Amino acid sequence: MRRVTSAPNLAVATLWADLLTHAGVDAVVQRAWTSSIAGEIPPDQALPEIWVRDDAQLDAARRLLDDLRRTPQRSWVCRGCGERVEGGFEQCWNCGAMMPR
Repeated sequence: MRRVTSAPNLAVATLWADLLTHAGVDAVVQRAWTSSIAGEIPPDQALPEIWVRDDAQLDAARRLLDDLRRTPQRSWVCRGCGERVEGGFEQCWNCGAMMPR
């Protein structure tokens, strides 16, 4: 087993491990519950980690997570009110209009 990376919290670690698993990489979350002892140990040592079971899949796992982190954020201008909407939203937060196709 090899460590791929640490995650900021358990929810993100679980999502990343699931993404890797769905891509065919056998990944698991380690240190899932160590955040409860942060302060007893250094906080960066209490973060959950993503590990791959097969060492040969380490590079593929790192590439997949790097691609995920570099996903471009889209931005669009609402036709209803002219508000700029950023991120993954498909509906304007200001007026409720749907994103243009």
